[in-house]
Amino acid sequence: MWYRLLADLIVLVHFAYVAFVLLGMAAILAGIVRRWQWIGNFWFRLLHFLAIALVAAEALLGITCPLTDWEDRLRTAAGDTGQAGSFVGRWVHALMFCDAPEWVFTACYCLFALAVLVTLVLAPPRRPRRRRGTKR
Repeated sequence: MWYRLLADLIVLVHFAYVAFVLLGMAAILAGIVRRWQWIGNFWFRLLHFLAIALVAAEALLGITCPLTDWEDRLRTAAGDTGQAGSFVGRWVHALMFCDAPEWVFTACYCLFALAVLVTLVLAPPRRPRRRRGTKR
């Protein structure tokens, strides 16, 4: 039971990661149009780019996402096969994954990373300010 619960928790973390990338991009695009100042936050923009760049790099190198691998191992340890996990876990998993050739996902990840990079050029983040009185 604990393995299954941990696997579902990993699915939710994975979903949050995907939501951060997708909703972050939507917010950045809306922010460019609406001139929202907060989208210029350096750390948000850096984390957002690194999140999708990591996914694209894993896809290009043929590396399975560690979250997916961990979830699969936990489901196997729980004795699950086929449609495993809780109701919520299955639905979140179904929302995130679809059946398509691997190259389709790799192309999508790379194009999305490129789109995020374009937003960094078109609407660059503000550089973080150095605090007064701090030594370098």
